Amino acid sequence: MQADNPEQEDKASADLNAIREAKQRGPLATLRVFMKLSGPGWLQSAITLGGGSLAASLYLGVLAGVSMLWLQPLAMAMGIVMLSAIAYVALSTGERPFGAINKHINPVLGWSWAIATLMANMVWALPQFSLATGVAQQNLAPGLLGKEDSTLGDMGGKIVIVAAILAATIFVTWSYGKGSRGVRIYERMLKIVVAAIVACFVGVVVRLGFSEEGLAWGDIFAGFIPDFGSFNRPAEAFGASLDAVSSASRTYWTETIVGMQRDVMISAAATAVGINMTFLLPYTLLARGWGKEFRGLARFDLATGMLIPFLLATSCVVIASASRFHAQAVPGLVAEDSQASDEARDALKKNYHELLQGALKEQIGKKAFEDLVGKTKEEKAANVKSVVARLEQMPVEERRVAAMLVKRDAFDLAQSLRPLTGDVFANILFGIGVLGMALSTITVLMLISGFVICEMLGIPPEGKALRYGALAATTGALGPFFWKEASFYLAVPTSVFGMMLLPIAYWTFFIMMNSKRLLGDSMPRGNTRIVWNVLMLTAAGLATAASVWSVWNKAEVVGVSFMGGLLALAVIVHFVRKSRT
Repeated sequence: MQADNPEQEDKASADLNAIREAKQRGPLATLRVFMKLSGPGWLQSAITLGGGSLAASLYLGVLAGVSMLWLQPLAMAMGIVMLSAIAYVALSTGERPFGAINKHINPVLGWSWAIATLMANMVWALPQFSLATGVAQQNLAPGLLGKEDSTLGDMGGKIVIVAAILAATIFVTWSYGKGSRGVRIYERMLKIVVAAIVACFVGVVVRLGFSEEGLAWGDIFAGFIPDFGSFNRPAEAFGASLDAVSSASRTYWTETIVGMQRDVMISAAATAVGINMTFLLPYTLLARGWGKEFRGLARFDLATGMLIPFLLATSCVVIASASRFHAQAVPGLVAEDSQASDEARDALKKNYHELLQGALKEQIGKKAFEDLVGKTKEEKAANVKSVVARLEQMPVEERRVAAMLVKRDAFDLAQSLRPLTGDVFANILFGIGVLGMALSTITVLMLISGFVICEMLGIPPEGKALRYGALAATTGALGPFFWKEASFYLAVPTSVFGMMLLPIAYWTFFIMMNSKRLLGDSMPRGNTRIVWNVLMLTAAGLATAASVWSVWNKAEVVGVSFMGGLLALAVIVHFVRKSRT
């Protein structure tokens, strides 16, 4: 596949000549040309640095402090390996991957990849709408759109916000390819906003580093050393608090913390490189007119354009969040704490009481707990006040742990910028930044959805098919109306869903890189092939382990049965096709 635009073909030819000349002059000249020609990797970076990555990084800092700074760079590095593989295949063959997989590998894998990408887009759009709605109601216009005592009220505010987001993103998505000046201005503004919020988190870390309290740089650097034990034990900072609670509920609190840590770890890994990014990259490269001689540039572009910005941005967000929230109780929930000066919001109180109910159930037993709470909906509603009173009588140590684990909302998370900007600007800047990230991500999800639909129909990605296909990602508009907890936290369970699907892409790319039928003479050989396979097996193995855990813990027997059935179908189709050749 070559670029359809003659002007783009001329540019690709000029870029190729520049690469050839640079290679003749030496490594430094080649490096300068590669830096000048980089592009698709930075586009991927703009996609991954969205609301999902921001939310995952913030909650990673809340739950684990700086002890898991290693997680997102490792996930990104593994993702870059697999993206480099699909880029290598696409540039070596010049074929669009979806058709190439169906023709040369296995149509079950090709269709699974496309359908999984579309499903991921539809699910990942949910937290983007919720994030945008949350910051609009809590940070940007609480008086007009807020949840309580606002002009439009909670439901009215949500309807206005969601309608505005739909109108803006559909207009922008449908305008792509038409040379709209407004679209270019929109993209530039979003990039500036995203860059500004990332710069602010970097500024927070710098400011904290030079403050009187300073930062524990030894702990921060140690946090980049992988420690998979975090998957099975609470972060060290919770140790003293867990020792203080009663033995009857200590197991409950330990399992609750570990469970939340696992979900956020999976979320952080899934948002580093999502399955939808694997679908977009090869088509972006081919549309530029790139071919075999651009393979080195593609790998360099991914390594510098994705890994470095992502590492810097997410690490600073985690450090800022950890310094502000890790193992810290939300003010206003535990009355005995001197810091409880402001009354906590209802959403936080609800989550706080839910956590305490779990501990109380462990202490008094299931039957006594049901007698206290009630069994029917009417009984539960009538017993709310007495249940809350009982929860508030629990030991302060129990309540303090619950207050540490409450799912912070956009208003609370904005305070991670407070050391640099102050309260007012923290809310405004955080709100605008998250809104920009959400709008940018929704637009990209819609574009990818339209592109997937066109590929599945076997038609060019243009016209009505592209526009109507893009509407698949508007399912995200349901998020603000059906998600009752902290809107920011919705990014966590949806990213866990995305991780379930990721191995489909990774193992498909592994097979493609080892397919003589597809790659021909371009298939890696000797030591190069060994290096490729070791790196790809490591990446695919880690993704599969995370996926299996997610499937078993979230979908249980149904999920395992589905994945097993999909694998069995792929094997059957493989042998049927082989018998016919």
